[in-house]
Amino acid sequence: MTTPPNAVEAPPALRTPASASLHRVLAVARRHWLVLKRSPHRFFDVLVWPLVDTLLYGSIGLFAAQAAQSAKGSPGTGTTVAVYLLSGTVLWHLVHQTQISLATGFLEETWSRNVLGLMATPMRDWEYLAGVGLFALVRMAASTSAVAVLAFTAYAFDVTTLGLGLIPVAALLLACGWSVALLVVGLVLRYGSGAEALVWGALSVVMPLSGVFYPVSTLPAALRPIAEVLPTTHVFAAGRALAGGGGMPWRELSLAAAGTLLLLVLSVYALRRLLRTFRRRGLVTRYS
Repeated sequence: MTTPPNAVEAPPALRTPASASLHRVLAVARRHWLVLKRSPHRFFDVLVWPLVDTLLYGSIGLFAAQAAQSAKGSPGTGTTVAVYLLSGTVLWHLVHQTQISLATGFLEETWSRNVLGLMATPMRDWEYLAGVGLFALVRMAASTSAVAVLAFTAYAFDVTTLGLGLIPVAALLLACGWSVALLVVGLVLRYGSGAEALVWGALSVVMPLSGVFYPVSTLPAALRPIAEVLPTTHVFAAGRALAGGGGMPWRELSLAAAGTLLLLVLSVYALRRLLRTFRRRGLVTRYS
């Protein structure tokens, strides 16, 4: 069969459903990259704030090491505190930037009143989330790399000393960040702009309970059971074990993996329920 002379042939990238989905995912990621590129002030969250945290906690750790040495105590104690602070800072910004990037990526659509436009396109929910998630990975990589470089150049802390254990730790933190972000996106869809505070506040509540820089045994007794339930607690415990030169912390990684999987399943389920309510009640009019 010959093609009619006036027919418009589909671009090669759109000839199959799979390639069309990939095209839409990449388009969403590019859209958010252009927003970041054309708004230099947005780099504050990506680079400036993480570097400030590194300077803060790195200097506290260095002070602890110097104080221990001046007091003629065990210098190893101060050094251990410094290592825990720096490793915790690097790992914290990995999960924090993942969550913030994915959640604020969606908020960009609400701020620009583009939610209705997205719903009018043939784009599926998972394609949009995949595109924002891809952009979040790039943003997280830039932020975490900057933190790791500053920690190495200013405080001689090499994050690669964590060894191969860094791979599952990083993967679990990424999954935790995505899970919290999905839940926050669902709550913003359901309850409107009033829930936007959760984008920045959700992980801030989790941070002290997860023992990012210290074991949860130092928490008040009433909070320890809550801390033990959080998967992030076991991820950071595994990170501290690796930073301290221990072997692969299989128990902590196993508990973290089970908790992260449960959190991810619950977040996806909650997002689907909240999105269904959002569509059924016509709540999109908030953003039009």
